[in-house]
Amino acid sequence: MNAPRDERAHRILDTAGALILRWGYDKTSIDDIARTAGVAKGTVYLHWKSRDALFVALLRRERVELLGEVVEQLAGTPSPATLPDLLKHFALAVLRRPLLKAVLLRDMSVIGKLARRERGDEARDRLQDGFVRYLKELRELGLVRADVTMGAQASLVASLMVGFFVAPPMMPKALSSSEDELADLLADTVRRAFDPGKRQSKADIEAGSRATRRYVEDALETAHQKLAIALSGPQAADEEVQR
Repeated sequence: MNAPRDERAHRILDTAGALILRWGYDKTSIDDIARTAGVAKGTVYLHWKSRDALFVALLRRERVELLGEVVEQLAGTPSPATLPDLLKHFALAVLRRPLLKAVLLRDMSVIGKLARRERGDEARDRLQDGFVRYLKELRELGLVRADVTMGAQASLVASLMVGFFVAPPMMPKALSSSEDELADLLADTVRRAFDPGKRQSKADIEAGSRATRRYVEDALETAHQKLAIALSGPQAADEEVQR
């Protein structure tokens, strides 16, 4: 590990993230990033071969931080971790990361041309595949209803998550609510919609809690691996973009 090199890389990423949120990806150049970060343009290219590769590294780091926060929140909960808990903490963690929120909502003013790149994002696809496996496990344990398709359940979760971010800014001030209140309501809506309508055993509840934590921990491990590649040098980072 090269501490000065890593510190410089993260400083460049900090700068890139701030500029992209301010001006949008399409209007943010490597020259802008280098100048604001106080490094030479060539120094940026010592880390990433292209602007796309830099942005991939930035998103990888954002995902590591987000998933790490969710893992910590679930670990700090004395009661068994559930799907509603997971979605609540995930939603609040995204709110604290406007760049990931912009990616999630396909905010073209922020991510611009990178929208095409994000459609084929392997890390995001693996996260979604993991969620489907996790949901299937909950269904098999009898912790969520199985009288509707998993596709319908996954679509409901996606709809609720997008609505959680899109709707509040559209509401009149008189009807505004706190983020925590909305996150609690999101969790309660999922809990009611997915309720299997029967009593669950303590063993199944504990198994579901382990599945919830394992899903996020596995996603975090994958995110760490992807970030390490994106930070390992221009050749590896550029190969990551091409995947």
